[in-house]
Amino acid sequence: MSEPTYLPRREFLGAVSLAALVSGCVAAADDERSGEMIYRKPGRTGERVSAIGLGGYHIGMPEEEESIRLMRSAIDRGITFLDNSWDYMNGKCEVRMGKALRDGYRQKVFLMTKFDGRTKKATAAQIDESLQRLQTDHVDLMQYHENIRMEDPDRFFDDGVVDALLETKKAGKIRYIGFTGHKDPAVHLRMLEVAQAHGFHFDTAQMPLNILDAQFRSFAHEVVPKLVAQGIGVLGMKPMGDGTLLKGGLTTGLECLRYALGLPTSVVITGITAQKTVDQAFEAARTFKPFGQEELSALLARTREAALSGRYEPFKTTTKHDGTARNPQWMG
Repeated sequence: MSEPTYLPRREFLGAVSLAALVSGCVAAADDERSGEMIYRKPGRTGERVSAIGLGGYHIGMPEEEESIRLMRSAIDRGITFLDNSWDYMNGKCEVRMGKALRDGYRQKVFLMTKFDGRTKKATAAQIDESLQRLQTDHVDLMQYHENIRMEDPDRFFDDGVVDALLETKKAGKIRYIGFTGHKDPAVHLRMLEVAQAHGFHFDTAQMPLNILDAQFRSFAHEVVPKLVAQGIGVLGMKPMGDGTLLKGGLTTGLECLRYALGLPTSVVITGITAQKTVDQAFEAARTFKPFGQEELSALLARTREAALSGRYEPFKTTTKHDGTARNPQWMG
């Protein structure tokens, strides 16, 4: 039986063929377009955010003045979702973003950052440090960073982390709670199972979603359908496989963003390091149309060999990206 070319994003099931799994069969039925950007609603939050988000790590790469200019340029053109983390470049990325959000820019964005604490004390301290660096009294979304070990879900619930989050939420320092991870879909699935056992509902979950992921240790196959079913906002990161997709000449930046936008993602977070990457993000949103099945099949065939090797997704297959493993003191 042939699949229809488009299905509403909310009807995404993910238990069928690759073509039905990804963008060729997922219409952005609930997208809102304004100017150069698309806007979507993450899960059950009721918020409206830009479908492309500004990655917090890469803003630490240019000179400070240029990174602030790039952030403000992106916000002025319609990007409202900002990503960051307590540990990015030892806090430099949050400090820079805090400077960029002065002069009324904080009110224009949905601000997210992450923490590494695995104890109540470490969690509370890192949240307060992030607020100071970001020069704000609250963040819109706070996420449990690097859910990459099978025991990380247990530590979230058993070691006081969730208690610290709920207390800071009650105090008005955070609005929504999510979790992230880049290693293995099995760990995300365990987090969802443990959360359900505790009667806890996450607002968002973040994971790598790119063309290679569709065919290797796939978050799109295994995790995304469960998030959609539970009303949890899907945050995609590493749409270009940490840049390896482009360096290997396997595809283009626009194809990568188009693929990730075609999934049931609330936000696709992309790195911004120069004006050309800002322009690319808006071009992807402006021209977005889900892949047709033939286009998608060709793209998957072109990248299949690279995907199955795993070498183009080193965050899954190596410890290079495991910051909390290299710095266990961050966890408290």
